Amino acid sequence: MSAAADPAPHWSLVIHGGAGVIERERLTPEQDRAIRAALAQALDAGRAVLAKGGPAVDAVEAAVKVLEDDPHFNAGRGAVFTYEGTNELDAAIMDGRDRSAGAVAGVTRTRHPISLARKVKEASPHVFLIGAGADTFSREQGLEQVDPSWFATPERRRQLDELKARRVGWFDVDMKYGTVGAVARDAKGHVAAATSTGGVTGKRWGRVGDSPLIGAGTYADDRACAVSATGSGEYFIREGVAHEICARVRFAGEGLQQAADTVMATVKAMGGTGGVIVTGPNGDVAWSFNTPGMYRGVATAAGERKVAIYGDEK
Repeated sequence: MSAAADPAPHWSLVIHGGAGVIERERLTPEQDRAIRAALAQALDAGRAVLAKGGPAVDAVEAAVKVLEDDPHFNAGRGAVFTYEGTNELDAAIMDGRDRSAGAVAGVTRTRHPISLARKVKEASPHVFLIGAGADTFSREQGLEQVDPSWFATPERRRQLDELKARRVGWFDVDMKYGTVGAVARDAKGHVAAATSTGGVTGKRWGRVGDSPLIGAGTYADDRACAVSATGSGEYFIREGVAHEICARVRFAGEGLQQAADTVMATVKAMGGTGGVIVTGPNGDVAWSFNTPGMYRGVATAAGERKVAIYGDEK
C-alpha cells in the first residue's frame, strides 16, 4: 500500500495491530467487526491530536493506548502469556525531531506500557529500562498501575495451554503477531513511531523481541521516515528492520513502499514473517507485510480513512 501526499501535506497516521496467519475463515464475523472497530477507534484517537496541530509523538501514543486496552491485540490487556504463565510487556516510542527515544521490556503492572516508554524518554537519562527497575520507575512517575490479572484473558491462557500440549516449536501457536503500533507525520512535518507488545506465546528466560529495540521494531527520523514493525522478532532484530528501511530512504533515495517491500523480502528470505507501517516527513504512507493479513489502518488530512485486515484488501 502506498499513498502520496499533495504538495502541501498536513498530517498522516498509520496504525497496525499485528500480522500473521490472519484469514477470513479464522475470524468470526463478530471478531472481524470488533477488530475493525478497535482499529477505527485508535485512528480516531490519533487523528484528534493531529487535526488540532498536535505533535506526532502525542498522536502515536494516543493511538497505541487505545489498542493496549483492547483484548483483541497482543499488547497491554490481552497480552500473551510467557511459558511460566505471566504477562510481560514491552514498548518503545521515538520522536523523529531529535531522535529521542524511550523503551521498556518485561514490565508487569503499568496499564499503558507505551506511556511508560515515553516517560523513560522524557523523565530519565536513559533510553531502555527493563523488569523490576522499569516497574519501580513507573510507580515513581505516577503512571496508572494495575494488578497483573488485568492483562490476562482466557483466550491467551488457552493459547499457552495449546502450545504446551503440542510441545512443538518456539513461537505462537496460531502464528499471529498481535503487536500494536503507530506512525505519524504531524502538521509541522515531524514524524514519530510507537510500538507495544506482549511478545510471543510461551516466551522463556526473559526473552525480548524487536518491538522495544530502537532500530529493530521502532524507529523515527525526520530525515527519512518513521517505522513500527510486527512479526517474528528474532528476524527483525537480525535485520534491524526499522532502521534499515529508514537508511534505504535516507541514503539510497528509495520511496517508502520500495524500501519497506525490499526489507520485508529480506526478512522473508531469512525465514521471518510479519509486517511494517511507515510514514515520511512529506506525508507519504506505506505498509508492507509477507503474511496472509495484517490488522492495519490509515488516516490523512486529505480525508482518507480506512481500516483493513486481510491481504487482498486494498
